[in-house]
Amino acid sequence: MKQAPSNPLQCAYSMEGEGPPLVLVHGIGARKGSWARLVDVLKEDYCCITYDLRGHGDSPLPPQKFELSDLVEDLELLRDNLGISQMHVMGHSLGGMIAPAYARRYRDRVLSLGLLSTAAFRTEEDSRKVLAIVEAMEKDGVEPMLDSLVARWFTDPFMADNPDVVQWRREQVLTTDEQVFLNVFRIYAETEMAPWLHEISVPSLVCTGELDGGCNPRLNRQVADALPNSQLRILEGLKHAIQLEAPELLAREIKSFLENLPRQG
Repeated sequence: MKQAPSNPLQCAYSMEGEGPPLVLVHGIGARKGSWARLVDVLKEDYCCITYDLRGHGDSPLPPQKFELSDLVEDLELLRDNLGISQMHVMGHSLGGMIAPAYARRYRDRVLSLGLLSTAAFRTEEDSRKVLAIVEAMEKDGVEPMLDSLVARWFTDPFMADNPDVVQWRREQVLTTDEQVFLNVFRIYAETEMAPWLHEISVPSLVCTGELDGGCNPRLNRQVADALPNSQLRILEGLKHAIQLEAPELLAREIKSFLENLPRQG
């Protein structure tokens, strides 16, 4: 039976900078602070809004299981509370599914999209692999899988040179309520955007790491091809956590994309 919709939750957020609103949506078991180094670059030209997804960081725990549509409604509540009429929305991983799902539901609110290190057009084998990870965590817990997840997120040289960042990311996962973590991971595993991406006409940046195993260039090329108005960027030598491993590079790609959008009005 499909889960009944839950009420939207007021999520903890931060705002920095001035200019057009730019909302950044994090992924599974992450925090709004994951965007800090990008915000340092982008806040000169944009009002950067970051927030913790429900059940993450400083946001409230949800009272029941939830779906992608609930995460979309949380974002809409945030927009409404902030009194923003239109905004740029960019998301990483699961956030890269929330952002286009939001644009599909609230198309007049979105100026542009960023789909960063996300997935669509998974083959049956792709889906089996990601679902196997979820099922293993549901059976044995999250912590036994954490080393494997971290190895998917970061390159070996980065892990060797930046153990503090890697440990910080691990702690984000371990301090996220396990049921919430499993809930969002299953949403990520089961969401398939392929049937409706063609409906989204706003300018979109599609970006992933060259070495990202789960959100690889093959899938992202199909994502970019499906979106009527998109640009594709493959970041050489990077895995999944592009916003943590190469924040300045990603910020430059985002800034270049936004600066070259057609002028509104």
